[in-house]
Amino acid sequence: MTDLTRPPIAPPPPQAQIPPPPPPPKGTAARDVATSATQRAPSQTLQQAPAGINRNSAAPPPPPPPKAGAAAATMVSRVPNRGPVPSPGQPTLASLVTEAHKKGFSDIHVGVGEIPRFRNRGEMELTDYPLTDEATFMSWLREVLTDEEIRRFQDNLEFDGATQYDFARVRINVFDSLTGSAMVMRLIPLKILTLEDLRLPAVLRDICHYHKGLILVTGPTGSGKSTTMAAMVDYINKEMPKHIITIEDPIEFVHKSRKSLIKQREVGIHTLQFDKALKASLREDPDLILVGEMRDKETVNTALKAAQTGHLVMGTLHTNSAVKTIERILNLYNADEQHAMRIAIAESLVAVIAQGLCRTTDGKRAAFHDILVNTETVKDYIRQGKNDEIVELMSEGDFDGMITMNKALLQLYQEGRITEETALEMSPTPNEMAQFLRGRL
Repeated sequence: MTDLTRPPIAPPPPQAQIPPPPPPPKGTAARDVATSATQRAPSQTLQQAPAGINRNSAAPPPPPPPKAGAAAATMVSRVPNRGPVPSPGQPTLASLVTEAHKKGFSDIHVGVGEIPRFRNRGEMELTDYPLTDEATFMSWLREVLTDEEIRRFQDNLEFDGATQYDFARVRINVFDSLTGSAMVMRLIPLKILTLEDLRLPAVLRDICHYHKGLILVTGPTGSGKSTTMAAMVDYINKEMPKHIITIEDPIEFVHKSRKSLIKQREVGIHTLQFDKALKASLREDPDLILVGEMRDKETVNTALKAAQTGHLVMGTLHTNSAVKTIERILNLYNADEQHAMRIAIAESLVAVIAQGLCRTTDGKRAAFHDILVNTETVKDYIRQGKNDEIVELMSEGDFDGMITMNKALLQLYQEGRITEETALEMSPTPNEMAQFLRGRL
């Protein structure tokens, strides 16, 4: 059928095998032709980096041409069929993680315009690697994140997640900053250390044998809360026939069902909302519910309800002492609600384990604790708001397994595991600690 809208094209010479391509038409067709040319010669073009690379695809399709005015920082030169790679002289992210694991470091800090750093037993340590550029950082993201996860970071400028290597699980936080995108990775051992490995107080084993109530493990970020809680769950898993449900964001330590049945759920993957997963867990026949963090008033309400209806609930808070933990929970409520909450806490609480970490004389780290066990006397003090009396009772409650941080630090000093300077530095009340060290208390 003859096309009447275009002039006829002269036939090619007899020796020609392939007709020359027609001039590109204007409009949409022109863009189609340009895209086809790009697909025929990908190695001759500078392509805009896509949001991510599908790691399940051997040869991902080429990305669309860059939009006009796109920032130069979004351009990443790629080797065909290999995906983004670090710039010359830069390490891969896998090599950084492997190095950190071999040297026993806990965290990796990387970011555009910064030299990579490790956290070595609480202290930041500079590396000899060059400054990280945008291309290298994007290649690192594509090593550990999916396309969708990178898009979520680009949309929200924040991302929390996790990945796993053969030797360690890694918790990931990606964020934007003044110098550019940055990432912090926390290395979590695949092997769960036991209560004995961690040299934790014997009372923690006793606490694991409660059938219902609320157990709170508290402390600042990086104080080992997750490690202690994982050791307690591991003990229950080995010793007791229970159903354990964990709700975490993200999952850190991975447990395998042994004597107990363990179901772990990660927010954003296995459940859409934290509070809905916690409420749903009450209908899933649990014996123990592990809550990654007591985030807000609604979470505390649901946790207390679960504890009051015959479940054992474990959760974390970012507080520095056992008594401050009770105060932090009460401060979530209005003044007219606090009396009822004091009664609810007094009836539901099993124990508060506040924890810190200090550097030992052999270059390692040791945990020290502020442990409150909810005895009948403590229940009465909580109802009446007698916090000072609770602290005094803790300092004298060795029989019930209670201890204060100063006494725990003093024990470490007497064992020769920490120096006097460390004991004073880590003490919540240095004046009292100094009197302990001088033998006056």
